[in-house]
Amino acid sequence: MRTIRRLIYSEILRAVSFVTLAFLLLFFFFDFVDELGDLNAAAARGYTLTHALLHVALQLPNHLYELLPITVLIGSIYVMARLAESSEYTILRTSGLGPRRALGTLLGLGACFVVLTFVFGDYVAPAANRSAQMLQARFLGDITVGRTGAWMKDRQPTHNYSVNVGALAADGTMSQIRIFEFDNGDGRLLSTTKAAKGHVGPDQAWALQEVERRGFEHAAGPQPRVSIERLADWRWPTHISLDMVAAALVSPDRMQTLDLFQYISHLKDNGQSAQRYEIEFWRKVFYPISCLVMMVLALPFAYLHFRSGNIAGYVFLGVLVGISFFLLNNVFGHIGNLRNWEPWIAAALPGIIYSVLSLGALGWLVLRQ
Repeated sequence: MRTIRRLIYSEILRAVSFVTLAFLLLFFFFDFVDELGDLNAAAARGYTLTHALLHVALQLPNHLYELLPITVLIGSIYVMARLAESSEYTILRTSGLGPRRALGTLLGLGACFVVLTFVFGDYVAPAANRSAQMLQARFLGDITVGRTGAWMKDRQPTHNYSVNVGALAADGTMSQIRIFEFDNGDGRLLSTTKAAKGHVGPDQAWALQEVERRGFEHAAGPQPRVSIERLADWRWPTHISLDMVAAALVSPDRMQTLDLFQYISHLKDNGQSAQRYEIEFWRKVFYPISCLVMMVLALPFAYLHFRSGNIAGYVFLGVLVGISFFLLNNVFGHIGNLRNWEPWIAAALPGIIYSVLSLGALGWLVLRQ
């Protein structure tokens, strides 16, 4: 059994490595062509061809994380179909490789791909993405999201705050900051603060520069009295850390699982909706496990009968099945967010559906033969 396992593992690893390398080179080329536009625009700021190549290279770990399950599927289908076409799998079956052992063998290798996908998705890719963003922000401008920046809330014992940060620079400096202070009792607006820039100090308070504060005195009559104060520096105590600001400015699919969990807790503590981030959290939990689903999808191809030259059609069919899985995975995420489904159900349901269909197809093929 050890010899059979070594044969199957070596064949799948070679096939998956080849397919992964081909896809990464293709994405590298596309990203580099896209980067040429930024190279021309930022050449005056010192953005050279070396920086462009480095920025493209730093995006490869994220591409590998996204591509690994589907390259596992393509490589595994190719190996299983080729073994069936050459009758090698029939020989392996007569040697004692039954459906359960075959499934266990593939799942054992799939577990290694699960660990690899998790490591790249939770550690390597986020670190590389941060480095790529900092490199681009250094030459092309600050990190920002949308036209209105990132919105956050901070609920404190007597007051609560709505905070807007327009952009975040590579050195951690925030800009275009707006803070709205409300009373916890009746929700009246007490003050607004605008700051050109600021940073998070070691004591967690925000140190703001070029500040304009407007205070609203509601006790003076039906119309509040407005007082305007302009300060060079102002310190604002808050529980919002620099990591939370960065998390609000970064797409949730590029965050670490632990950062997502902490950010979800912050949103819930401040009474904000965390549905989108909860779905993304569970997707990041279940996404590496999709490598096991891909292995289950590939095994039925070993039980098909191939004619000479017909293997390419079945491999193409398997690729379409894999693409449909990832499309359904994205669709369920959006539907779950719109319909307010349980986040873990929206993230896990596509994998459960395809696993059941694959095991059903495998059982039907085994019983038919």
